[in-house]
Amino acid sequence: MEAPHDLLTMRLEKLRRLREMGVEAYPHEFRRTHLSAQIHERFAELEEGEEVAIAGRLRSLRSMGKAAFGHIEDGSGSVQVYLRKDALGEEAFQLTKLVDLGDFLGVRGRVFRTRMGEVSVRAEQLTLLSKTLRPMPVVKEKDGVVYDAFRDRETRYRQRYLDLMVNPDTRDLFRRRADTIAALRAYLDERGFLEVETPILQRVYGGGIARPFKTRHNALSLDLYLRIAEELPLKMLIVGGLERVYEIGRVFRNEGVDRQHNPEFTLLEFYWAYADYHDAMDLVEDLFRSVAQRVRGTLQLEYEGKTIDLGRTFPRRPMVELIREETDRDVLALEEPQLREFCGDLGGDVREGLPKGKLIEKVFDLAVVPKLVQPIFVIDHPKAVSPLAKGHRANPEQLVERFELFIAGSEIGNAFTELNDPQEQRRRFEHQHEQREAGDEEAHPLDEAFIAALEHGMPPTAGVGIGVDRLVMLLVGAEAIRDVLLFPHMRPQAEELG
Repeated sequence: MEAPHDLLTMRLEKLRRLREMGVEAYPHEFRRTHLSAQIHERFAELEEGEEVAIAGRLRSLRSMGKAAFGHIEDGSGSVQVYLRKDALGEEAFQLTKLVDLGDFLGVRGRVFRTRMGEVSVRAEQLTLLSKTLRPMPVVKEKDGVVYDAFRDRETRYRQRYLDLMVNPDTRDLFRRRADTIAALRAYLDERGFLEVETPILQRVYGGGIARPFKTRHNALSLDLYLRIAEELPLKMLIVGGLERVYEIGRVFRNEGVDRQHNPEFTLLEFYWAYADYHDAMDLVEDLFRSVAQRVRGTLQLEYEGKTIDLGRTFPRRPMVELIREETDRDVLALEEPQLREFCGDLGGDVREGLPKGKLIEKVFDLAVVPKLVQPIFVIDHPKAVSPLAKGHRANPEQLVERFELFIAGSEIGNAFTELNDPQEQRRRFEHQHEQREAGDEEAHPLDEAFIAALEHGMPPTAGVGIGVDRLVMLLVGAEAIRDVLLFPHMRPQAEELG
């Protein structure tokens, strides 16, 4: 088998010969009349011999002397073409000797059914639309099993266009991703939420507990940050009188890459005036069922060998109660040194100075989260890790009205009864500033513009954030977030570093 550079040399030679023949290898346009799927679906309506024009990538070609059969693939599927020398003419038929698998072709001809019963197009005109210089990855079938030479996961992530080219399942996955986003949007639109756009570049990043990416605006001599959440501008819109708003957009967090994390990801956030986190749980539960039904047609999803049942009621359980059930410890009653020791006993590595709220959260992550398979709302989080949430009505000193939705051991949604007291918000921000001074790089910065907005008055509000990528992972059964991102972040290879 030829080495890749030999194949490139051979294809460059074919391109040279085509140009010598006066063939334009990269024409400007081709007017297609039918997709391949339309020809198959409407064959009974198409009169035998009706003229069509199809276009797509050449996926197979077998020569039979003065004739050849091939398959043209477009975005809807593929259709067989029948190429005869006497129908095309000598010069046009020569193209069949100079094209390669992967080339884009346009075919005008008439539909018919072969003696073997396959719907086909008898070519009367053949047009080269794009000459490929590099070969497609090889896909072979043996004993009913497809063996894909392009099977290495990392290579598929790095060259997603090749993955899409040779793997129909990958194309289907990203169509389902698009369907998921469309279903989220339709659900909120139907309930009177207004879709908006807020800044990606921000002077003060906020709305989450994360490290940001920093950049520089040269014309304004201004340091800016890529947003880590959409939250604060959306709540300013609530202040302004837009009572139901949402945004689906990219956010950026300067964190590691693993099975569930990518530094750039898609987040849905919506804010709902005159509602609280109980209302938000009702809506989110219904939203997940609606999206699953629209995208998958079922509420029972197979994921990592388990059946996830979205049809049952999602339990609502306080975080500290779940910890007590698993560990027999009342974490609210423990002091920081005891909690730090407890985290160590559970296998966690925690640094000195981590505040009590984060230690409780760490205990929860270690002892409880892996066991949360079926959908569950974990409610009433420590106040110290929720600087934007309203204090809990029953225990405002220690807890806030917040929930996280866990499914299959992964947090997919996060929500609050939003803090709307500007003086309390300032105190929370100042406490976060103290933690930042103590070395917590993820502590929330103080945002004077947001506090000023709150001072103009924000009504009682519920706010929800949903990780779209993780929701897609659940709906399509993907093992890692990189499987559902067209262009995931990867560590550079040696040749990319120069």
